[in-house]
Amino acid sequence: MADLRLPMHQTEGQQDWIKIEHSETRTSRGLACTEPIVERIARIQADARELSEYYKVESSTSRYKRLHEFYASEIDSLRELAFDSYNQDEKVDYLLVQNYMARAQRTLDLERLRNDDYAEFIDPFAKTIEEWVGARMRVDTIEPKEAAESLDSMTINIANCKDIIKNAKRGAYSKATGYRAAKTVETLRAHLKETYDFYAGYDPVWDWWVREPFTRIDTALGAYRDFIRQELVGIQPGDEDVIIGEPIGRDGLLTELKAEMIPYSPEELIRIAEKEYSWCETEMIKASRELGFGDKWRDALEHVKGLIEPPGAQPVFIKSLVDQATEYVKKHDLVTVPRVAEEAIRMKMMSPSRQKVSPFFLGGPELIVSYPTSDMSHADKMMSMRGNNRHFSKATAFHEMIPGHHLQLFVAERVKPHRQMFETPFYIEGWALYWEMLFWSRGDFFTRPEDRVGTLFWRMHRCARIVFSLKFHLGRMTPAECIDLLVNWVGHERANAEGEVKRSFNGDYSPLYQAGYLLGALQLWRFRGEVVGQGLMGDKEFHDRILRSNMMPVELLRALILNQDLDKDFKSSWRFYGDI
Repeated sequence: MADLRLPMHQTEGQQDWIKIEHSETRTSRGLACTEPIVERIARIQADARELSEYYKVESSTSRYKRLHEFYASEIDSLRELAFDSYNQDEKVDYLLVQNYMARAQRTLDLERLRNDDYAEFIDPFAKTIEEWVGARMRVDTIEPKEAAESLDSMTINIANCKDIIKNAKRGAYSKATGYRAAKTVETLRAHLKETYDFYAGYDPVWDWWVREPFTRIDTALGAYRDFIRQELVGIQPGDEDVIIGEPIGRDGLLTELKAEMIPYSPEELIRIAEKEYSWCETEMIKASRELGFGDKWRDALEHVKGLIEPPGAQPVFIKSLVDQATEYVKKHDLVTVPRVAEEAIRMKMMSPSRQKVSPFFLGGPELIVSYPTSDMSHADKMMSMRGNNRHFSKATAFHEMIPGHHLQLFVAERVKPHRQMFETPFYIEGWALYWEMLFWSRGDFFTRPEDRVGTLFWRMHRCARIVFSLKFHLGRMTPAECIDLLVNWVGHERANAEGEVKRSFNGDYSPLYQAGYLLGALQLWRFRGEVVGQGLMGDKEFHDRILRSNMMPVELLRALILNQDLDKDFKSSWRFYGDI
């Protein structure tokens, strides 16, 4: 039990904070009841981060139990607050943090279930590693001889685990299970090394007893990781370009959709994407006819891909597109553009290695231009230039910068920044793609058929992202089939399609991230129709209100701006696309 007695020099404010800090299981009583919701959000985020750093073994039972207990305690405390006394912004913050913690709990539960898939050939040694890492984090007294004996016995346990895999029936473990297990082994190996390094050099007895058995177990863990990758996943040593990913299944998708406040099933969302794709194909044929290719829109697409900037000219060209879009939104008074946001745009070139997973240029705080370097092969150079041609770029320069991500993130850091904790692709990517839809609808931006082909390519791409990402997580498409879909359905260069799929499934993005682009844009487009279309606001006020509300699921954003009645049991119900 912590000693809560306070030194006499502490201020009243410091005393208040310490009372809050030490009342996790009773935050609904006493002073914590008066904790402002914004401060509560900051505290919960900071506490969750601290606990995740301390209970650092991701697959451990102790981590699962402690985080689950933490979120349950905070949810119970939140539920006792006087929700009806809050103003609309505070109610939204309440719902955001409640949703955040409920999602975290559901995710923990699903991860535990997925870990069970490989428990029999990981747990026999993983539990011991978790115990040693926990002892090191608590700075318990560790007997070096005992540690040496434990590490030595783990080598035998790993050999036995290999036999479990060798003797298993064919197909007993999926590739995804093997991929996840191999990553877990590598993570455990890293944690064990950190534990060893903590004592090595400081304690000569530790070195004398532990160095040799640690070296053997470290080697055994590395070999076991490679064994799992080869036997269960089919990845040979050195073959790092193979795309596997970790499908989360239908239950996992439903958990994510609930957290994102999307009241559609994965199957319904796939049908929305297919319907949107049909619209794109119709419009693509119209542009193709204008270019003289008739109904063969793929020929028109190939023509546009060949309209490229020569070596050395791409950065200046991309900057001109950024300036063009900025001047456009200012001229038509579509959104507020702060002077510093426009003034401080920076640019850098993307490395060849990063282009393997991000084949197109990126934006946000800075503009990152994807273009081939001199040492790339001729084929790779041509794929990069064709994928970043003039007219594809026109449709993405403003998506990445102004009025897209650069402006969005600029405002997010300055207005209600605590809501960046509730980052969602439906808001972030939906906002940027929404502007592609708005510029299209105005009829005076994409005036040339080549420009329309360029932006329609990206719209088709976003339709395909919904289809391939959801079908992958449903277990209905392999990564190879996802690549084929991008090539055959959209017209991607194959190397660029491979980079896109690798980027989607390498673990850096949430399962619904790729679906968030078009679905978020469709939400915002429908919302605009309800507000601007009905004369409740002009475009500039509408767009500024969205930016200044900061990040959250779009349905909650809609409820905030329309000042809808909210209660603490708010459930998603907005069928923004109608019934499917």
